[in-house]
Amino acid sequence: MDRVEDFTVFAARYQTNGRGQKGNTWESAVGENLTFSILVKPKFIKAEDQFLISQITTLGIVNYLKNRGITASIKWPNDIYVYNRKICGILIEHYLGGDKLSASIIGIGLNLNQKKFASDAPNPTSVINETGKSLVVENELELLASAIEGLYNEIDVANFEYLAKKTEADYLSHLYHINEFYLYEDTATNERFEAKITGIDKCACLLLERRDGCVKSYAFKEIRYILNL
Repeated sequence: MDRVEDFTVFAARYQTNGRGQKGNTWESAVGENLTFSILVKPKFIKAEDQFLISQITTLGIVNYLKNRGITASIKWPNDIYVYNRKICGILIEHYLGGDKLSASIIGIGLNLNQKKFASDAPNPTSVINETGKSLVVENELELLASAIEGLYNEIDVANFEYLAKKTEADYLSHLYHINEFYLYEDTATNERFEAKITGIDKCACLLLERRDGCVKSYAFKEIRYILNL
């Protein structure tokens, strides 16, 4: 990893065992989608600010899709949705050097030209299903990576605090179901309740406000969206 330059892209035409968050799997047809990883070395970012990498990545993907005529949102923490359908999944692994990040590996799977999905995932979609247009995978890889890299390169030591706050504000503005009441399920108790997303806390946990005004934070996999497909 030490010999690899910052923001190096590793692409695969096909993944035989694509991984998602917490052991989930990712389905991808041969040669039809974008399946790649990016190695970044944001060594000035503190470990406590590591969620910034997720925010930059998701916003870059949203910007890329916008240029393809698709309005997308970010389903916390880092899935990309078009309405109620998932078009992209992300898995990020961080490596620490003291109290700072030494490297992050960003794994991305974006459904591009795949029309049918064989898995039991309830809500997949793709660029071709949304636009009717088939795209050249290699060209789209370059465009998507460039969209992410542009945001990544904006972050530097001199103006870190300002840009980190701006990035978080942009992330929240694109968050799926932000400030609207929807149905959720507490995975520990199986309780279902209506709540609205009001933001994220310092640990990047999701903040949900119930109709009675009670606000609680949830870590990943502690809360489940009840999708209305």
